[in-house]
Amino acid sequence: MDASAVESRTPAAWARRDLTAREAITVACAAMALITLLDVSDGRLGFLFSLGFVLVVITVAMSVDVYSLFQAGVLPPALLIGTMAIVSMFWPDAIQVHGLSAHAGFVGRLIAGVIDRGATLIIGHGLALAIIALRILTSPDR
Repeated sequence: MDASAVESRTPAAWARRDLTAREAITVACAAMALITLLDVSDGRLGFLFSLGFVLVVITVAMSVDVYSLFQAGVLPPALLIGTMAIVSMFWPDAIQVHGLSAHAGFVGRLIAGVIDRGATLIIGHGLALAIIALRILTSPDR
């Protein structure tokens, strides 16, 4: 067996392929933009948005280097609030929450959208934090 093939399977070799915090956040924002555009095409945010959000935040937690785990841990709330702000600004009717006034403004829709996606945030953030904890516990630097 070739020595380079063995080296490419070591944790150190895999770690060289990890993303920096900046790269991971850029990719996460681009992915959420694409997911949001796909989901809002039918006029409202639905299950695709929630599933995409969870997948994006756990992928970021798995793909960043060990030194960027803090940024991966604080990303989910910021990503959800930022995405909801953009949706509230450009597609306010896509946020459909029971009891929300049809005349609600930007801030009202933003708050309602974030609260409505609370379970999505808890699931995504919880899974991301669990992955981060596992990565810290299994880090070869420990």
